[in-house]
Amino acid sequence: MPIRFDDIGNRLKAFRLGSGLSAEDLAAKLGISRTALYRFEKGELAKIETLEKLAELLQVSVPTLLGVGVEYIASAVSYFERMRQIEESAEHIIVLAGPISYVLASDGFDGALGAVLRESVPDTVAKNTKAKNTKPFAQIDELMAVLRQRKETYRRRRPAIVNLIAAGEMQRFLRNGMVGRLDLPEAVRRERRRLARAEAEHFTALMADEPIGVQIGIVLDTLPHTSFQIFRQPDRRILTLSPFRLGEEPNIRVGVAMITWAPEALALHEKMARDLWASALKGPDAVRFMRGMMEKVEE
Repeated sequence: MPIRFDDIGNRLKAFRLGSGLSAEDLAAKLGISRTALYRFEKGELAKIETLEKLAELLQVSVPTLLGVGVEYIASAVSYFERMRQIEESAEHIIVLAGPISYVLASDGFDGALGAVLRESVPDTVAKNTKAKNTKPFAQIDELMAVLRQRKETYRRRRPAIVNLIAAGEMQRFLRNGMVGRLDLPEAVRRERRRLARAEAEHFTALMADEPIGVQIGIVLDTLPHTSFQIFRQPDRRILTLSPFRLGEEPNIRVGVAMITWAPEALALHEKMARDLWASALKGPDAVRFMRGMMEKVEE
């Protein structure tokens, strides 16, 4: 596949956001103007020396910045920004991403997510200003801004989406609640379980209403811990694999995500998605299962 310079610009912006560097800071380190940096982020061709310096400052490889083979992404902010960019032109999306697919989640989920992500940061990291990431909460603010933009993009464009939900993960979500960690006061845990129940009811309503372009299946089999999404754009398909997760006991700090359009990887994951969808509970069966699960957890 030929190199696409608009993609290079998108990756540059995503990795810059994940690095915590402002456009002004990065431009100064490069010895160029902020305007010139923004032109690079819009896809204007940069000299190879500039690309090498950018890769060094952003702590990625030049092949990753160019999109040769596979993109490796160690920042949740960078990863979700790349999702936002890819979704801007996606026509169809297959999602296997924990108990909750973010773009389909309710506004109530968004309202609590920031607090959940903050409490997921270990106290030792939050208090250690000498750590590699000295501003974990600033990064969470950046991540929330990217996620809100993702949801706005989805609601504006409404690409078709197939969401596979693992029954076991949904059950754990209902039992533990929407929490960043488990050692929370019981009053907080009760409120977070209420939020999880409300989100499960939201997804159950989507299954019952069957809005155009939204298909949700409940998978009874065990699913891989690494989530994946397949995006179909007008001229290509893209696969993303990620250890990052939102919602119950989220992970936005540790792991390496990958983005690829390699035919073999796409074919294998598309087959997995077809097989999971074929065996999943759908429509009225899925609604009955979800309602039964919520009743059992409540008991």
